[in-house]
This record gives sequence, structure tokens and C-alpha cells, in this order.
Amino acid sequence: MRPELFSLFGVGFPSYFVLLVTGFLFATAAGVLWARRVGQSADVVVDLSLAMLLSGVAGSRIFSVLFDGYLMDFVHLCTDPASVDWRLDEATCESPAHEGHWDAVRAVCHPSHSDCFAWAEFWNGGLTFYGGFIGATIGAYFLLKRDKFPFWKAADMAGFAIPLGIAFGRVGCLLAGCCYGAVCDLPWAITFPGRTSNHAAAPATEAQSKAHLIADDWHSSLPVHPTQIYESLAALGIAAFAYYVVHPQKRYDGQVLVAFMTLYATARFLIELLRRDDRGGLGGLSTSQLIGVGLLVASAIVHVVRSPKVSLPVGGTT
Repeated sequence: MRPELFSLFGVGFPSYFVLLVTGFLFATAAGVLWARRVGQSADVVVDLSLAMLLSGVAGSRIFSVLFDGYLMDFVHLCTDPASVDWRLDEATCESPAHEGHWDAVRAVCHPSHSDCFAWAEFWNGGLTFYGGFIGATIGAYFLLKRDKFPFWKAADMAGFAIPLGIAFGRVGCLLAGCCYGAVCDLPWAITFPGRTSNHAAAPATEAQSKAHLIADDWHSSLPVHPTQIYESLAALGIAAFAYYVVHPQKRYDGQVLVAFMTLYATARFLIELLRRDDRGGLGGLSTSQLIGVGLLVASAIVHVVRSPKVSLPVGGTT
């Protein structure tokens, strides 16, 4: 786990944000190469990538704030910081890194001042893929309409470029310690660090401490499924399949995107069964699983609507 990947001129760069940008650059490069190969404008692809990045980050952050279970924390951080609990010890709470207020009665840390814009600090993490996908799709639609670029051709590019970006983003999740899995004893299970005098415990460690699975959050977590790696590998596989198998054999524009949505929604649904981080949900399903079901339905509709229609021979059947 390495929440801050590196520091430059005294400015720390969060791992998740760096990997997110890296994924964006690789996805854009793949899109530009595709555009040149099929005779489309590479400049439009670059503009499209920037539009999707901005609208995608906005959608991703908004979905995270609304549906990941922390909405009221952000509200209270603005209106009543004393209602927000940070699970830190007294020394860490009052350290320069947090500058919190220690509540000796309840033995918890509170923010020392209000912050009405903490919800917008996307560079610190707290992004959801499906929110980003919806936001990026909306941004792409309007830009492509402005530039008169074929929407469904661009959708096919997105079908292999997006999972390529996801693969990098999930590595960022691993380094940030979020999106962790359930306890397991598999040979490839991973552990997350406990609290130190300078850093808070990893989310997995803190959650296991609260659940009394470990003595306290000063200890490392129990081994858990590396769900971030599972999704990264799944995304790479989907990107390769979409580009090398589906794209050369597609029967209609948009089929590559349909393949991506179907495969990713299925893989994500299964991986969600192994995740244990707080992310909201309804009826026993996580928010991502519910959206995934909707994505599968949308994929089926697009496939039916856009598939070439088979014409029967004149004179009926024999």
C-alpha cells in the first residue's frame, strides 16, 4: 500500500490519481492509433478523451458522494464537523497531517474546521467507475454531436480503450488501499498495514478492527482477496478480447462497446461478491451490481436494435 506515489517540489501525488491519469494516457494513445488505422480524425479522438476524462471524473465523484455511504459525512463536514468521527488515536489526530480535535469522552477524533468542498476533492480518491462511465458517455455524446463524428464508431473505440484505462485505475486502488476483498487463505491473498504514529490504518485493517477480526488497527489486516488485481486482470483481458477478437469480426458499429459492457458488468458483478469495503447498495446487492444489471439490459437492447436484420426470401419459407 502506497497512498502517495511520489512527491515533486513538495507536492504529493496520490497513487490513485497518478494511475488514473496513466490509464487515461494509454487509453487515449490506443484511441489515436485506432483512429488513424480506420481513417478517422485523431484530433477528434484526443478532444473526445479530454471531454470524457473531465465529465467522467465529475460523474464518478458525484456517484461516489451520493451512493458510497458517506453523503452525510460530507454534509456534516460542512455544517457540523463535530458530528464527523475519524478513527485515529490522540497523537495522530492532533498531528500536523490531520490537525483534528480530540474528543476525550468518546475517544475519537473530529475535524477541527468545516470544509464545504471536501466532496469535490477527487484527487484523494472516492471515485466510482459506473458514475464515471455514465458521465463520460454524456460528455462524449455532446462532443461527438458537435464534431459530427459517428457516435457508434467512437463507441467501438471506447469498448477497448475504457477497459485498458480501468486496468491502470485498479492498480491505483490497490496502492491506495481501497476496494479491498474478503478475508481468505489463498496463496495470493494480500495484507494491508495497520496504523502507525504517522499514518492511519488501511481501510481493510480499520474495518477488520471494528468487526473484532483483529485485536486493533495497529496490527496488519488478515489476508484478503486482492479484488483490485482481479478486476485489473479482467479489464486487460476484456480490452484484448474486444480489440483482437470482437472488433475485426463486428457486424455493426457499437458491437465492441456492447461486448465490453456485457463482459465488464458480468466480471464486476462477480468480483463485487468478494469485496468488503463500504459502497452502498439495496436488497443485498451493491450499487455497482445493481448498475451492472442495468448495463446488461442496456447491452441487450443495443444489440437487438443495432444488429443487422435478416431478410426472409420473397415467397415465404419452405
